[in-house]
Amino acid sequence: MRVLVGPVTEFPEGSQTAVEVDGKSVVVVNDQGQFYALRNNCTHQDYPLLGGAVSLGRIKCEKHGSQFELTTGKARVLPAVKPVAVYRTSIDAGVLYVLPL
Repeated sequence: MRVLVGPVTEFPEGSQTAVEVDGKSVVVVNDQGQFYALRNNCTHQDYPLLGGAVSLGRIKCEKHGSQFELTTGKARVLPAVKPVAVYRTSIDAGVLYVLPL
C-alpha cells in the first residue's frame, strides 16, 4: 500500500522530508524537480541521511561523508560501501506517494 507524503506543492526544490514505510524511515528528496525516496540511514553506521547535502544526484551522510546516488542508492564515497534501499515515488492528482518495496 502506498504511503502518502503530501501535496507536491509543499515540497519545493531541494526539500527533504521523512516518512515511515513498512516501519522504516524513508527520506524523500526533491532534486531538480524529481522526487527520490531512499532508506533514511547511512549503511556505514546507521546515521540518518535526512538533512544531508544533495549535489550531483547524490545525498551526503553528514556524520562521516559517505554519499549515495539518489537514483540507485549506490554508495559512491567511503566509508560506506553498501547501497541504501531505494523506493519508488508516484504522483497522483498532485499528491506525492512512496511505494513500499
